[in-house]
Amino acid sequence: MRHGMTTSGLFQQSQAHSPSFFSVMRAMGQHGDDLADFCIPCNPYFPTDEMFGELERNLRTILKFYPSDAGAITAQLAHVLRLNPSTISLANGSTELITWIDQLLVGSSIAVPIPTFGRWTDQPLETGKRVDMFLLKEANNFELRVDEYIEFIKRRGSRVAVLCNPNNPDGGYLSRREVIRFMDALEDLDLVVIDESFIDFVEVEMTPSVAAEAVVRPNVIVLKSLGKNFGLHGIRFGYQVSNPALTRKLSAALPKWNLNSLAETVIFMLAERRAEYEESLKRLALDRFMMNSLLGQFQELTVYPSQANFLLVKLPGSVDGAELCDYLLAEHHLLVRQCGNKIGMTSQFMRFGVRPDTEVERLVEGLRGVERLGGGRHTPTIELVSHSREAERSIS
Repeated sequence: MRHGMTTSGLFQQSQAHSPSFFSVMRAMGQHGDDLADFCIPCNPYFPTDEMFGELERNLRTILKFYPSDAGAITAQLAHVLRLNPSTISLANGSTELITWIDQLLVGSSIAVPIPTFGRWTDQPLETGKRVDMFLLKEANNFELRVDEYIEFIKRRGSRVAVLCNPNNPDGGYLSRREVIRFMDALEDLDLVVIDESFIDFVEVEMTPSVAAEAVVRPNVIVLKSLGKNFGLHGIRFGYQVSNPALTRKLSAALPKWNLNSLAETVIFMLAERRAEYEESLKRLALDRFMMNSLLGQFQELTVYPSQANFLLVKLPGSVDGAELCDYLLAEHHLLVRQCGNKIGMTSQFMRFGVRPDTEVERLVEGLRGVERLGGGRHTPTIELVSHSREAERSIS
């Protein structure tokens, strides 16, 4: 690797997740400040610079004092979201809620489409549950077909069902009407979980969330992850929406002070920053379109349609995703995610977080040089060919 970086071992330390941004940056030494993150999908436009300035000015107070208890923070979030506070539980990241959902509400079996967010399979497997995995087919662009999934759940006798919308890692989206139909068809199950961690990035529907429907159903939980939406993964913040009885059961298991003061501060800022947040989503949607167009011009790549803040890409068969990760990090200081450790995928698939155009230009430059992978063996070049050049070639 160039610059003598010793980062390759970081990618083998965890079977389920990529190394953290901090661990990679430390391993890069003096080059860490140049690291661009395409691995963790994060909103690059929120909080705004003005908001960060306000947080910096108040950092001493934020870090010095205890946060309010969960009830006070929940009430404020409910006010911002226009939901009843008795239907919301806040947690230290959505993974904390997945853990408690598994321990409190999942009995013997759970149905999960794959590939999807790994904790939905890993967590119940760790506690000895039967995980019924419904394979999303590459031939169908990993589209989840609701009727087939419902039939699978009933045939397997699963007592809990999960649906991630949009799905991770492909960004596939089901319409609100289809998700409601899915919930209605499974009203006899112990629990149905709709994971909407990336729902705010959807632009094909004005109101894609089914949170309002969850609160009037006896067996539905909608999961949300604000860290992804607000561009603040570091504060570890997620919440669930469900009927008051389910909410009470989950809230009773959570610590009274389970959120930090930084998360509380951001929640109280939101009431006055809604317009800036909505603008950040519009900017990201434009970035997604532009990034999709640029990557789509690489003839050897398959880019899947996405309504999330990331794009799933399939590499040509002779290019290994793990090697590509090492190459892009060493040569271009880009942290990217290969999906070989996701159930239902291989290292031939990459997930790229949507980033501003200046960083995407660095990714495009890195992909142009992929022929240097492989330690001397022949690896085909991924060539960026514009439509005009392709037309000239066909004429000649």
